[in-house]
Amino acid sequence: MTNNQTIDLIAERVEHLLLRHEELARTNDLLRQQVSALAQERDLLKSRLAAARARVDGLIDRLPATPASDTAP
Repeated sequence: MTNNQTIDLIAERVEHLLLRHEELARTNDLLRQQVSALAQERDLLKSRLAAARARVDGLIDRLPATPASDTAP
C-alpha cells in the first residue's frame, strides 16, 4: 500500500468518524430535549397529585365522625 492510499484510507475513516460524531451529537441533543420534557411532565403530575391529595384530605376531614356504637353489630 502506498502512502497516498494510506492517507486516503485514513482520510475516509476520519470523515466517517466526523459524520458519526455529528449524528451522535444530534441524537444526544434530542435525548436531552426528551429528558427535559419528561422532567417537566413529571413535575406537573407531582403537583397535580399533591393538589388532589390535599382535596381528598379536605373531604375526609369534612366527613362526620361516627360514634363507635354505630359501627358495632
